[in-house]
Amino acid sequence: MNRFQAMSRPQARSLDSVNAFMRGVYNWMAAGLGLTALAAFATASSPDMIQLLYSGSILSWVIIFAPFVLVMILSAGINSMSATTATITFMSYSALMGVSLSSVLLMYTGESVFTTFVICATMFGGMSIYGTTTKRDLTSWGSFLFMGLIGILIASVVNIFLANSVMHWVISVIGVVLFTGLTAYDTQRLRDMGESAPYGDATVLRRGTILGALTLYLDFINLFLMLLRLFGSSRD
Repeated sequence: MNRFQAMSRPQARSLDSVNAFMRGVYNWMAAGLGLTALAAFATASSPDMIQLLYSGSILSWVIIFAPFVLVMILSAGINSMSATTATITFMSYSALMGVSLSSVLLMYTGESVFTTFVICATMFGGMSIYGTTTKRDLTSWGSFLFMGLIGILIASVVNIFLANSVMHWVISVIGVVLFTGLTAYDTQRLRDMGESAPYGDATVLRRGTILGALTLYLDFINLFLMLLRLFGSSRD
């Protein structure tokens, strides 16, 4: 075996490992998005479920806030979860998000929802590819993106009371920019995670792919909602 072969084989194994890790992330993310879509359509098609969600009962509030509780549990406690528990928690979160997001299908036309989804998928895919392939270190984006997220969160809360249409539009535009940037930033972080993942431990690998799937899932959902606020056509 010559020196070139000795050097290239570990590199090939490393590349295969990273690719396998990222495939796992994207596969679980796709499964989560698919379950969200199914739950959203099923809920929007059920008058009983719609009545429950808008009834103002304790159960309706539990359904609405359950996704936030699950995402905090998953993010904070994933290192102590078994692979099965992490997977069930993520898929349960995805299903409940679909129930909560069913209102989107009631507010906007089906055509505009589909068109926005295609636009979102194209933007997400492009930035995810960029984050995976670029040689540029995107670490410096982190603090800027985090401050931007805090800013639009505060502005969104303020605008609940102001109900200013111009502010609503500005928040949506900034949100699109931020979540587009986050897609590239998070993808690069996950690629780096894949390079250092301990590939002999199936439980740790599953936890990593589930956490990665959750991260990109949130980027996709938030980008989609921001785009929908800009381009969606209301049913009214």
